[in-house]
Amino acid sequence: MTRHRHHEFIRFLKKIDKETPFGLDLHLIVDNYSTHKHPQVKAWLGSHPRFHLHFTPTSASWLNLVERWFREITDKRIRRGSFKNVGALIKAIKEYVESHNQNPQVFVWSAPVESILEKISKCKEALDAVH
Repeated sequence: MTRHRHHEFIRFLKKIDKETPFGLDLHLIVDNYSTHKHPQVKAWLGSHPRFHLHFTPTSASWLNLVERWFREITDKRIRRGSFKNVGALIKAIKEYVESHNQNPQVFVWSAPVESILEKISKCKEALDAVH
């Protein structure tokens, strides 16, 4: 869907509900985007107990990796440069990407176990409140 508001999410949930055999529980893994926690979404989930949302820990979605990449290129190339025009900026970005790809490094997440378990506990509490 072109938009990602709670209305569209509820429409998506209804589609899944309609297209999945009734006797099955549905477990959805979602990020912590506010759309997934909107009061109308919580109300809908409350009346559809076969749906179970599982939230990824904060900063653990693939989108965070994309944001991290843009921060890196901004810090290491764009802020350090001076560009006469958009074409020069685009050229600098392409050169940075080509250089970076010569020796790419994997992004590694790390977090203390206690922190992860605390976030899981909070997610469970939120889900229990919905149902």
